[in-house]
This record gives sequence, C-alpha cells and structure tokens, in this order.
Amino acid sequence: MIPHKQLSLADIFTDCQNKFDNDKYEFLELLDQTIDLDEIVPVSFVSHFHAATGRPRKHQLYPMLKALLLQRIFSIPTDSLLILFLKYSQELREFCGFDVVPDASKFTRFKQDFLPDLQSMFDQMVDLTEPICQTINPSLASMTIFDTSGIEAWVTENNPKYLNRLIKQLKVFKHSHGLDDSYDPYKAAYASMSPHAATNPAIQQMYINGHFCYSYKFGLVTNGLGIVRDITFYNQDFLKAHPNIVVQKKSDSPDEDKSLADSKALIPVLTDFFNKHPLIHPKTFLGDSAFDTIEIYHNLFHTLHFEKAFIPLNGRLSLPNSDCPLNEYGIPCCPKDPKLPMTREGSKTHLRCGLPTMKFVCPKMKWKWNSSTRKSKRICECEDPCTSSSCGRMFYVYPKKNLRAYPGTARGTEEWDTTYKIRVNVEKSINHFKDSFCVAGRKTQNEKTSHADLLLAGIAQLVTVMVADKIHKHQYIRSLKPLIA
Repeated sequence: MIPHKQLSLADIFTDCQNKFDNDKYEFLELLDQTIDLDEIVPVSFVSHFHAATGRPRKHQLYPMLKALLLQRIFSIPTDSLLILFLKYSQELREFCGFDVVPDASKFTRFKQDFLPDLQSMFDQMVDLTEPICQTINPSLASMTIFDTSGIEAWVTENNPKYLNRLIKQLKVFKHSHGLDDSYDPYKAAYASMSPHAATNPAIQQMYINGHFCYSYKFGLVTNGLGIVRDITFYNQDFLKAHPNIVVQKKSDSPDEDKSLADSKALIPVLTDFFNKHPLIHPKTFLGDSAFDTIEIYHNLFHTLHFEKAFIPLNGRLSLPNSDCPLNEYGIPCCPKDPKLPMTREGSKTHLRCGLPTMKFVCPKMKWKWNSSTRKSKRICECEDPCTSSSCGRMFYVYPKKNLRAYPGTARGTEEWDTTYKIRVNVEKSINHFKDSFCVAGRKTQNEKTSHADLLLAGIAQLVTVMVADKIHKHQYIRSLKPLIA
C-alpha cells in the first residue's frame, strides 16, 4: 500500500515556485503578453519587408524578429543552435510563429538585407524607453556615458599563434643582437603588425582589454542606468562623414593611439545621437581620461549643452596669471605651501557680470564670534601669511573660463568620487552585449552581419526594459534571466 502524505502550504508554494522558475512556456507567455511588435517595429520596416520581390516571402517579419530576440535573451551563441532549438521545441516555434524553421542562410540574409531597418527600429525603441528610464531614476537617466570597443572578426590574424610567433621572433632578435631592456618586443610587435586584416581592410587592428586583436570598432552610449542609448558602428559611411576620426598608428603605445582615436570620435558620435533624438537632453557626461582635452570640454558645454563633465585628468592643471598652484584635483593651494589645499566656500557670485564663481579661502582661516557685535568674523591664524588681510587669502575661480579645471563641479569631492563610479555601467553593458547577448565569438568576417548582431543586442536590451516596466519589476531592466531560471 502506498502511504499518503499530507501536503502543507509550504509544499504547495515550493511546487508552484519551481514550476514558475523552470517552466519556459510560462516565460514565453510573459513575453507574448508584454512585447507588442506593432509598437516597436517602424512602419518603414514593415513596408520594406513586404515590398514586391518577385516571389512571396516564405518566412514573415515578426517570426524572424522574435527568433532573433529569443536568441539574445536565451544567450544562444550560434544560428545553428538556434535552429536546433526551434526544430525540437514546439513552444518556441509557436511563440515565434514558424510553420517551417528557416535555415541559417535565411537568418544571415535577413540581417544583411534589413540592416538599415534594424537601425531605425533600434532608434525608435530608444525614444520609447527614455520615459521609462526617467521614471525609474531621473538622475541616472540624465547621464551620458561613452566608451568604445570592438567585435573580433573570424580572421587569421586573431589566431593567438599569429601574434605569439611574431613576439617570439622579436625576442630572439633582441637576444641575438644583445639589445638592452629599452627594446620592448611587445611594443615592437605592435609597431610591426598590419593596421588591418589581410582579407578585409575594414577589420582594424586594435588593443582591447589588454590584448591585440583585429576587430570591427564601435562606440556605445548608455545612461547612468547602463541602458544603451546609441550604437555607432565605425563603418565606411560613418568614417566618410567624419574623416577626422581615423587615427593610424602614431606611436609604439597602443593605449595612446586608442585614446587619441576615442577622443576624436566622441563629439561626432554625440552630435549624431542628439540629432536623431532631439527630445533627449542629458545634463551630465561621464568618460575616461582620453577625453581630457580643452576642445572636448568646450564642445561638451557650449555645443552639446552639458552642465557637468566627470573626466579624470590626463595631465597637470594650471591657472594662467595666478600665483596659486593647483593640485591633481584642480583645487587651488597655498602659494607658500603647494601641498596645502585651500578650502572651498560657496559657489554663488555677487559680481555684476553674473559669471558663476567658486570661492576658495585660506585653510587656516577660522570664523570667530564677537559677543559685543554679535557677529562672526574671519580670522587668519597662519604663522606666515601670504597677504596683509586679516581674513587671509581668498581666491575666486571662474569655471566657465577654465572648463578643464572646473567642469561644472569640483574634482576630488565626494560628489565626484560617487558619480564617477557610475561610469563602469557602460563597461558592464559592453560585456553584457558580448557575453550574454553573444555578440563576441561569432564566426563571421561579414561587416553587415556583425553590425546587425550588435543592433539586435541593443534591441534585446531595450525589449528587456519594456518588459520589466510592464510587469512592474524594474530590477530586471538589464536582464530577464532571473525570470527564466
């Protein structure tokens, strides 16, 4: 006789929870209820897809898009594996709407033929998700973060043996000629490497994450939430429109060459982004030290109308016609003791010209209360004062006259340290695109296919934002994986 077991409320809850976590069909129903392709697919995309081609299309637009989105959400690395899942899963076929599963060439041709339409779809979804980001966190949504990276192509030069053989030969050359340590085989290898792959000049030699590779370069713009706002693929059309961006090898340092190329790409990328999205008005820019140039600060504040820029210094600061030196954070120091920073006191101006100022006072100045006048007075307690004033030295800085020293905020403060840490979100998004959305490791040399894969990764992230908003679970705006398993 089979013994009976009394089910408790905890057992019932556990069973339901396991069903929710492990039943992929439940997740597909959730996507089906929350994703409205009529809302996110531009009319121009539909018109282009259904244009007369001489024969009817065997596979429709929405099923193809759903399959490619599922590939990113489920982190399916190859098209062949996606096709295998579709063939053996009735639920996936029903969700996509396939009667017959397409072959690999159909997916590749779809990406290449409708690349401009995928771009317009991505741009439309950026506008649709902007109000959601503003609702989640207006402060983070008003930030703009920019960084560049690359998609490694399937070429011979990316084989580790290619570079290792070259470095080994240069080490033998150094040893045989008795060269000293000033000769660096790794820098010599970089200088001798071809600037592009032999099979395709568009696949440029780059230095990414500490290693050499031949890649298609792209720029990524996110907000403070880490949600993608713009993707710029550095193809020939973009480079022809912005000829100043291309930087060939100028030195034996790959880091310096990359910084120079990134600094030239920033303003054109942001200008194109704001032209496409005139209703998006971020106030704060975050970037690495590659953007620490006077020209970039001028363009960020005067052309693109940012109010603050958090960019680390890439060199020393100085104030013209001033005897107060600046430390590494741009804070004026005592003229007689450069290691003693002055104390900031207020930011408002009382000048007739109306220019905003930052006021710094002597660090040895103290406020003392006078009981007879019932007022406080400044008293400088410095043993070797640099001024005859009893209040001590006061120094006024005009941020708009020196944006590099004072980019809308003071360096070295708690606000600076807290805000600049947010810049890591753009690097997290790039890694998320490459790993979770399987942009990296694709065995292709085709430029259009790589570009389309990158746009589809961006579309998948924006779909994630819309789904998380509709189910009122904003903690999933970056990934829906917790809802899958």
